[in-house]
Amino acid sequence: MTGAEFRVGVTRDFLTPDGRLGFGDIGLGLLEEVPRVTWSFLSEDVTELRPTDVAGFDALFVLGPRVTPATLAGNDRLTLVARFGVGYDTVDVPACTEHGVLLTISPDGVRRPMAVATLTAMLALSHRLVVKDGLTRAGRWHDRLDWMGTGLTGRTLGVIGLGNIAREFLRLVAPLEMDTLAYDPYTTEEQAELAGAELVALDELLTRSDVVSVHCALTEETRHLLDATRLATMGPGSLLLNLSRGPIVDERALVHALREGVIAGAALDVFEQEPIDPSNELLTMDEVIVTPHALGWTDELAWGNGSSACRSILEVAAGRIPQHLVNPEAAEHPRLVARLRHHADRRDR
Repeated sequence: MTGAEFRVGVTRDFLTPDGRLGFGDIGLGLLEEVPRVTWSFLSEDVTELRPTDVAGFDALFVLGPRVTPATLAGNDRLTLVARFGVGYDTVDVPACTEHGVLLTISPDGVRRPMAVATLTAMLALSHRLVVKDGLTRAGRWHDRLDWMGTGLTGRTLGVIGLGNIAREFLRLVAPLEMDTLAYDPYTTEEQAELAGAELVALDELLTRSDVVSVHCALTEETRHLLDATRLATMGPGSLLLNLSRGPIVDERALVHALREGVIAGAALDVFEQEPIDPSNELLTMDEVIVTPHALGWTDELAWGNGSSACRSILEVAAGRIPQHLVNPEAAEHPRLVARLRHHADRRDR
């Protein structure tokens, strides 16, 4: 490893077509406050990072591009991939670990904004907000009686996954006086009770819930977790919220369930294919609210995610292991140990 600078590469998808930072302040100024730490945008906006894109950088600040084994091939300098957000299904974690590259996420940055976004989606869907907006704009004022909403007080809310965002969501929902259920195979009954929920099996949650909200990560275990069979167990008046990852819900099965009245509605911020195909039937359904994987994008989220990622970068630049590490086993890799020692020595010179 050569060079006196700790170089940070920022993926170009943070920029709008006219070159502005679309998220606003994402904390890059924090990097500028530290001597010998420099940052720059990658030269191209790509969907999968190539070895040439990341060559010469000590850390990557990543929004959307995939990090694959091919990305890391032949690279002996990269020390950290800092993800803007909590999902890391676009990053090959075993490949990072194999190459001695740390991977961090930013759970504290998304917790409140995404919980608020989920609450927004639930309220908008249950009150038929988007449909009523359309009626008003179209001069169909007197059709409003055809679009009654669903009151939430006393109804049952079920969350699939009881992590950071789901627990915050339950705190925000508490004043609505809903009964709350949770399914999470990695959570205890005591932990669920502290979050204000009854821990139940997935099939029981789907059967009992009036509103089901997805909060789990996308893994091979959760891909199509809500398939045709499970969607069929939901009640005919039930609502589905998915602001997590699209492939957790079998989209074809969801379209069928909505079309046949198996469930009453859905609010979706994520899809199996992104961007969503303009011909997707979901876009034609009045009982569905769709947003472009951005409902939680606010200045609060931008600063929270970005500053968290920057703090991880600065920790590594100082030769220390950062917080919110996805692959702690990488910290034992001899190459990583040597890199951190190099960064610490460089800081002290």
